[in-house]
Amino acid sequence: MNDNYSVFKDKNGRWNGKKDNSNRASVVGDNQKEVIDKTRDLAKKSKGELSIHRGDNGQIRDKWSYGNDPKDIKG
Repeated sequence: MNDNYSVFKDKNGRWNGKKDNSNRASVVGDNQKEVIDKTRDLAKKSKGELSIHRGDNGQIRDKWSYGNDPKDIKG
């Protein structure tokens, strides 16, 4: 499945957890941590990636991968 998700602040100041290339957010809320946690669960289930964007400028501040990492890398 490998769906990738992003968490970002919208123009109304609410946090959104959205599957990449989707029209609507899967998770919406006022609390960044809650939206990240719920969106992380979706990314884990799909074995995809989660990108967390800063609220002030939209740049990616954190990124996690849940299943599509190369298996031959040590560390």
